[in-house]
Amino acid sequence: MLELRQTALELLAITHPQTKVARVQQLFNDYHHQCVDLDASTDLSSKGLILPGRPSKPELVPPLTVPKRKMDTLEGRLSLLHSLAHIEFNAMNLALDAIWRFANMPAQYYVDWLKVAKEEAYHFSLIENHLQSAGVAYGDFPAHNSLWEMVERTTDAVIARMALVPRTMEARGLDAVPAIRDRFKQIKDQQVVEILEIILRDEVGHVLIGNQWFNFLCAKQNLSPITTYKELARRYSAPTLRGPFNLEARKQAGFTAEELSLLGT
Repeated sequence: MLELRQTALELLAITHPQTKVARVQQLFNDYHHQCVDLDASTDLSSKGLILPGRPSKPELVPPLTVPKRKMDTLEGRLSLLHSLAHIEFNAMNLALDAIWRFANMPAQYYVDWLKVAKEEAYHFSLIENHLQSAGVAYGDFPAHNSLWEMVERTTDAVIARMALVPRTMEARGLDAVPAIRDRFKQIKDQQVVEILEIILRDEVGHVLIGNQWFNFLCAKQNLSPITTYKELARRYSAPTLRGPFNLEARKQAGFTAEELSLLGT
């Protein structure tokens, strides 16, 4: 019988996006049909694997050198959607990484991140299918790798990962996606609007999962979530948060009133 964390590691190493998407969906189904075991206690090794598995394209460039994406041209709109596909592909990878890398967490932790991986895979496929209907594909535009770089920085501590990836990097999507959605509403591209609505809805849940496990780890170690977050952000060089902030979505995603009052400070 397959084991969840070992299989997540193997799926993380897959380079072909569509194969990875299909395998993630299959793993989710198999686990919930009790065809996959969970061993939370074993420390796994990624020796010999190149992580994350990714295709040769898109070309990865520094964030400031990614071409500006103008909504008044088809190419600009497709480039913007491509950047979202890249984020979703990386988010699928980070969920798989959270499953295999961190041992000795409660079983629900692994179940939660498997759900995130499945939903990120679905998001990627929605955008990729839309891009292909317009004659382009994932990899046709350059992209940056800021999200995965934070994943790599936080390989040594699950509390840092929970603090700085879902609660910081992914939470930025809660702020950014509504504005992007509204721009596509203005040009009456209802198909893209519907895709972005799905992504925003699910991302609230993903950030909530990060918040729940960060707070769980803080409580377990008798730490202040606010003080601990600030220290982890400093230690791991997390990006400074800048508004405008989607306060309602962040509240739904589990940020406290005190945390929301400190945004940007």
